[in-house]
Amino acid sequence: MVEGGAVKADKTEFTECWRTVWRTPYIMQLALTAGIGGLLFGYDTGNISGALLYIRDDFEEVDKKTWLQETIVSMTVAGAIIGAGFGGWLNDSFGRKKSILLADVVFLKGAIVMAVAPAPWVIIIGRIMVGLGVGMASMTAPLYISEASPARIRGALVSTNGLLITSGQFLAYVVNYALSSVKSQWRWMLGLAAVPAGLQIVLMLMLPESPRWLYRKNKVDEARAILERIYSADEVEDEINALEISIANEKALEASIGDTLGAKLKGALSNVVVRRGLYAGIACQVTQQFVGINTVMYYAPTIVQFAGFASKKTALALSLITSGINALGSLISMAFVDRYGRRRLMMISLVGIITCLIATAVTFLEASHHAPGISPMENRHFGANATCSDFMAAGDSYKWDCMSCVEAKCGFCSNAVNKYQPGACLANTKQLGRDCRGEDRTWFEKGCPSEIGFLAVIFLGLYIISYSPGMGTVPWIVNSEIYPLRYRGLGGGIAAVANWVSNLIVSQTFLTIQESLGSFGAFMLFAGFSCVGLVAIFLLVPETKGLRFEEIEKVLEKGYRPVTLKSKAKNAGGFSV
Repeated sequence: MVEGGAVKADKTEFTECWRTVWRTPYIMQLALTAGIGGLLFGYDTGNISGALLYIRDDFEEVDKKTWLQETIVSMTVAGAIIGAGFGGWLNDSFGRKKSILLADVVFLKGAIVMAVAPAPWVIIIGRIMVGLGVGMASMTAPLYISEASPARIRGALVSTNGLLITSGQFLAYVVNYALSSVKSQWRWMLGLAAVPAGLQIVLMLMLPESPRWLYRKNKVDEARAILERIYSADEVEDEINALEISIANEKALEASIGDTLGAKLKGALSNVVVRRGLYAGIACQVTQQFVGINTVMYYAPTIVQFAGFASKKTALALSLITSGINALGSLISMAFVDRYGRRRLMMISLVGIITCLIATAVTFLEASHHAPGISPMENRHFGANATCSDFMAAGDSYKWDCMSCVEAKCGFCSNAVNKYQPGACLANTKQLGRDCRGEDRTWFEKGCPSEIGFLAVIFLGLYIISYSPGMGTVPWIVNSEIYPLRYRGLGGGIAAVANWVSNLIVSQTFLTIQESLGSFGAFMLFAGFSCVGLVAIFLLVPETKGLRFEEIEKVLEKGYRPVTLKSKAKNAGGFSV
C-alpha cells in the first residue's frame, strides 16, 4: 500500500476490489505479476510430493531411508530460511523489483539442477537453490503488492499471493498426474518448475519498482508516474503528500538509530511497537506451519497411501482434489478478508482445523484397529523365502495384521478374493511387489486396505477448506501491514524466517513422527499445536482490517488486550486500545 486519505474499514470489501481493478486494471497487473512468486512456492510444494513417489523408485537408498526422503523435501525450506533472512536487506537496499528478479533466477537454476540430477545429493543441492528463491519471494511479493495497492483493497490484493500459492500447488498436482506414466516423470515434474520463474522474469522486467521504495530513494518523479497509474487524478496529490510526511518521519528516526542492519535490529527490538508487531506476526507465521499444512502439501500422496490407497496414480488423483480445494479456499479469503477481518478469519479457520485434525486422527486409529490380518496360507502362496523375516522371527506373529507388517517395513499383498480379508506379509522388494500386482492383487507399503480410509481423505479435504481462507493467506497479509514503515523489510524478514524455520521442523520430522507415533498420534500432535496457536493469536494479534499503516502503528503503540464477548459488541475491532 501507499499512503492515502482516510479509509473506512466497513467499505474494504471484495466488491470494492473488483470495482477498483475494473476501473484500473494496472493494479491487478502489478498484483498478479508479483504474485507469481507465490506460484513458485506453491508449485514446488506440490510437485515434490508427487515426484518423491518416483524418486523412491529410481533410487533405492531414498526408498529405504526415511530421513533421506525428509531431507529431499525439507532442503527447499532450509534454503528458504536463508533466502528470507537476506530478503529484508535485499528489499531495502536494492528494491522490491530487483529482489523478485534475483529470486526468479536462483529458482530457475535450481529447477534445472534437480531435473538433471544423477544422484540424490544433487537433487538436494537443487532443492536448496530453489529454496533460496522461494524464501526471497515469500516476503518480497506480498510487500510489493502491499505498497502498490490502495488501502481499501490492500487485503484482497495481497490475498492474490496466497491464491497463486494454492494455484501453484494445484497446477503441480495436475502436471504430476499428467506425467505419472511418462518416462523419467520425476525429472519432468521438478524441471518444469523453471517455467513460472522464467515467466515472472519476463513480466517483472515490464513493471516498475514499488512507488514507496522509489520515493524513499528520492526518485519522486518515478514514484509519481506510478501513482498516477494506480490512483485517480484527484487522489495522487494526497498520496504524494502522505508519502512525503511518512518518509520524512521515517528518515528522521533512522538518523537517530542508524541505518545498518545491526542498528536497525537493535532499534527494532528496543521499540515497543515493533516488538508487539513481531509478537503478532511471528505468532501467525509459526501457527500457520504448526497446524501441519505442509505435511499435507509435501506428503499428500504418501498420506493418501497411509489411508489405504496404494496406487501412485490414485494417490496423485486424490491429492489433486485436495489441492483444488485449497485453491478454492484462497478465493474465499480474497472475498472475505477485507470484510470480516484478519483476526476473526484466522480464529474461525483454526477451530475448523482442530476439528478436522482430530477427526482424521480418529479415522486412522479406527482403520488400524480393523486392518486385515496375516494368513499363513497366503504367505506360503509366494514361497517360504518370500515371507517377511520380521514376521517369521516374531514370537507373536499370530497377532500380526497388515499394520504390523507395514510398520516393520515389509510389504502387504492383499487377499486375491477380497482385499479386506487376511493377506500375505512379504519382504518389501520390487520383485515381490511386481509378483503381487501380477496376480491382480494390491501391494501396500505405506498403509493398509480400509473400508473407512476414504473418510481420512474427506477430512483432509475439510481440513484444507478450513485452512486455506484463514491460516493459508491471512498470516502473510498481517505481516505485510503490521510493522512500522521504517522496519517493514526487517520485520517481514524476521517473521518469514520464523515461518520457514517452523516449516523446516515440520517437514523434516513428519515421516519420523508418523513412524514413531503412528498416523493417529501425528495428527493429534498437530491438533495440539493448533490449539496453542489459537490461544496465541487470540492474545497477541490485533485487527488491522482497513487501517492505514499509521493507524496500525498507533494501535500497537497504545497496546491492546482481548476483550470479553460482552465488550466486543461495543468494539468491532476486537481489541480495547
